[in-house]
Amino acid sequence: MDAQRSSLWSTIVDIVETIVVAIAIFLVVYLFLLQPHQVKGASMEPNFHDGEYILTDKISYRFGEPHRGDIVIFKAPTNPEVDFIKRIIALPGEKIEIKNDKITIFNTTRPEGFTLSEPYEIMEPITGGSYLREGKTATVPANSYFVFGDNRTHSFDSREWGPVSRKAIIGKAWVRYWPVSKISIIRRVSFTE
Repeated sequence: MDAQRSSLWSTIVDIVETIVVAIAIFLVVYLFLLQPHQVKGASMEPNFHDGEYILTDKISYRFGEPHRGDIVIFKAPTNPEVDFIKRIIALPGEKIEIKNDKITIFNTTRPEGFTLSEPYEIMEPITGGSYLREGKTATVPANSYFVFGDNRTHSFDSREWGPVSRKAIIGKAWVRYWPVSKISIIRRVSFTE
């Protein structure tokens, strides 16, 4: 009888230890490495659709800086309880202008400016908003980024509320894992300036 109790107790302890280790691994992964997010709304169409699920890479930006074209997940400036997904368009220190459905970026290497040629599908027209008005230029502050949705006519983004601070960025979109038919690694895009 004592041998059975000892064996049962040993089994219970093993199960509890396994559960504790699994929870610890999950928390480390969730807090520091990867986090699942759901795309909500139409702001990233036609590249990402409402209801799709992605994994957010939370570690890359601990060792490097965000790049133009990265799809980032961040705390919404208007409500930090909500996470937004958008694409980085302008980097810290750059100036950005929207005019005649074109985005022009001015920086130290191209002070005369260059028209942003986006190598992914976007839904036009590209118009200004209440923060970045049509034909006006805005400067991106240090440690901040201008982000736009790919669906420019239906995106609540930096054109309305301004730049996103670096510390508000949770991470970058890494893998789309739902729906199964669209499983894919989300690759960084290259821009020709």
